[in-house]
Amino acid sequence: MKKTGICYLVGAGPGDPGLATVKCQQCIQKADVLVYDALSSPKLLDWAKSDCEMVFVGKRAKNHAMPQDEINALIVRETEAGKCVVRLKGGDPMIFGRGGEEAAELAEAGVSFEIVPGISSTIAGPAYAGIPVTHRDHCSQLTLFTGHEDPTKAETSIDYAHLAKTPGTRVFVMGVARIRSITESLIAGGESSDTPMSLTRWATTGRHRTIVGTVGTMADIVDKENFKSPAVAVIGDVVTEREKINWFESKSLFGKRIVVTRTREQAGALSVALDDLGADTVELPTIRTELPDDQIEFAAMVTDVHTYDWVIFTSPNGVKYFFDAFYATYADARSFGGARIAAIGPSTAAKLKEYRFTTDVMPDEHVAEGLVKAFTDESIENQTMLWVRPADARPIVSEGLSALGAIVDECISYKTVAETEDKTGAQEYIKENGADMITFTSASTVEHFFALGLEWPEGCVAASIGPVTTTALLAHGHAPAVEARKSDIPHLVEAIEEYYKNA
Repeated sequence: MKKTGICYLVGAGPGDPGLATVKCQQCIQKADVLVYDALSSPKLLDWAKSDCEMVFVGKRAKNHAMPQDEINALIVRETEAGKCVVRLKGGDPMIFGRGGEEAAELAEAGVSFEIVPGISSTIAGPAYAGIPVTHRDHCSQLTLFTGHEDPTKAETSIDYAHLAKTPGTRVFVMGVARIRSITESLIAGGESSDTPMSLTRWATTGRHRTIVGTVGTMADIVDKENFKSPAVAVIGDVVTEREKINWFESKSLFGKRIVVTRTREQAGALSVALDDLGADTVELPTIRTELPDDQIEFAAMVTDVHTYDWVIFTSPNGVKYFFDAFYATYADARSFGGARIAAIGPSTAAKLKEYRFTTDVMPDEHVAEGLVKAFTDESIENQTMLWVRPADARPIVSEGLSALGAIVDECISYKTVAETEDKTGAQEYIKENGADMITFTSASTVEHFFALGLEWPEGCVAASIGPVTTTALLAHGHAPAVEARKSDIPHLVEAIEEYYKNA
C-alpha cells in the first residue's frame, strides 16, 4: 500500500526553545522532511531523527533562501510522496506567518495537513521585555498589525489614522525598516507623539534587546542604536510597566554569548542551565560518540557483566552505550548480577538512575584520580572489576585500581570522533558575531574544537570543567578564565556565573 503523507504547519514559538509546545516537539521527532525558517530556534533541530531531511527556507528582509511559491510546491510535493513533512515556522504559523497561504495550497492539492499553533512573538516578546500587552490600569484591548505587507500591493491596506484612534495596546512586527514611515503615519492620523513605545529584538532569546522611547522619538532611537529586525513593537501606556517588571534582562548572564562544545546529545543540559541565567548560548558540538571499533568484544564483556564484583562507569555516555547493549541481550535487569557500581560523578550517577541502578561509590573529586582515591577505603584486593570506558580514556583508573590489588578488565563502550556537520550554522554565526566565552567539558572537546580551525574570537575567554580539560587548553595556549570547582555541569555553570558576577 502507498504510504499516506501528512504535512504539519508547526509554530516553533518566539525563539526560546523552552517555549515550544509538546506537540511541536512530537512533530519534529517524527518528521521525514523538516522545512524550517530563520526565526526557528536552531536548537529545535536536535529533536529531529538522524535520517530526517532538513531544508532551510529562511527569509530575512529582502534575502530569501527560497521564494514562497517554491516553499508551497516543496511541502505539497513531499507530502504527496507519502512523507511526514513538518513546516516549522517562527512564532505562530497563522499570525503574520503565511501559514494560511500554505494551508490553502495543501488543501487545494488534496493532501492531509494539520496546523499546530505556537506562542507568538507579538505576545511573548513584550512579556520577556517586562511589558504586559493588557493591563487593568491601562487597557483592555489589544490590536495586532504588520509593518510589512505584500510588496505587490499598489497601496497599503493599513488605516493608520484608524490605528491612531484605536484605544488600548497596539503591537506590530516586521516594521523596523519602515519605523519612521509608520510612526509618522500614526502621528499624522492623530496619535500623540508622547505615547510610550518599545521595540524588542530577537525576543525571548539570549540575543534579546529592548529599546524604549515614544512614538515621536523611536525612529531616531532606532537610527542611533542601529537597531535591526526581527523585532516586535509595542505602542501604549503598558510600556511604562517595564520599569517595574523587567525580569528577563536582569538575569546574571543576560547578553553574554556563550559557546557550548559538548556532543549534540549532551549539549542540552549545559545550554538549558545557561539559558535559564539569560545567556545567548550557541551550540557548537565538536565531537560525537559512536560504537567502538571492536563491537564483538564490547558485546561479549557486557554479556559477562554478572561475573564481576564491581562495574565502574566514568561517563554518562558509557552508561548509555553499556545498557543499550545490555538490554539488547537481556530482557531482565536481574541479569546484571550482584556487582556493585561506582560512578565518577553526579552526572554519571544520574544516568545510571535512569536505568534504575544506584551507585555504591562516588568520589568527592569527579576525575579519574578521585575515583581511584575513593577505592582506598574499600577492600578490593583480588576483586574483579569491569571498567566501562571510552576508547581514548587515560589509563589512570586501570593502573590505580590494579595497584590496589584489583583485577581490572577494560570494556571499551564507545569512541569519540570529530563532529563534521554544522547543521545550525553555528560556525558561521561565531565567525560573524564572535563570543564572550567558550565552554569545554572534556579534553576531547578541546582537541576537536581547535581542529576546526576557527579563529579564536576577540575578547573571548575559555571555561573548563576541570583540571584535565584545563591541561588540554593550556597545550593550545589558552589558559581558562574559569575552571569548575568540581568536574560537573552544575559546578561549571556556578563558576561561569561567579566569573561574570565579579567581572
